[in-house]
Amino acid sequence: MRPPSRKAQKDDPDAAYAAALRLLARREHSALELRRKLEQRGFAASLIGSALDRSRQEGYLSDARFAGSLARHRAEQGYGELRIRAELAQHGVEGPAVAQAFAELDDDWVERAVRQVRRHFRTPPQDATETARMLRHLTQRGFPPGVARRALAGWAESVQEQG
Repeated sequence: MRPPSRKAQKDDPDAAYAAALRLLARREHSALELRRKLEQRGFAASLIGSALDRSRQEGYLSDARFAGSLARHRAEQGYGELRIRAELAQHGVEGPAVAQAFAELDDDWVERAVRQVRRHFRTPPQDATETARMLRHLTQRGFPPGVARRALAGWAESVQEQG
């Protein structure tokens, strides 16, 4: 007996759901990201919608859980709030899921910025050029300018107190 053809599988709601579960077994996905991956695999929009709904109902797909996971991971990598929010928006996650992720993170962004700049530069800025370079580094990583300035000032102050 021959296995069902690939075309027949693409018309099967259970095949779309199974494909979604295989993707979710590897890591968390946002609904938008999972939809795109199922589209790339050739499933019809109606099958994708039902697979996503079923995955949500059974607790396998959660934008809030995805947002929390991504926010924690990126914060640990030294990225700031603005960068993390932008990345979540690219994944189609906005509103309450993002607010919940940042509430769970409950982070001191100035302290995270200090850790990031220390890791990258080792010593506080000695002049305006170095300060500008470090501020640029922090803002490119997604820290708001005010947070970046407070981080550099706090870092320089802590070094002076130790010295």
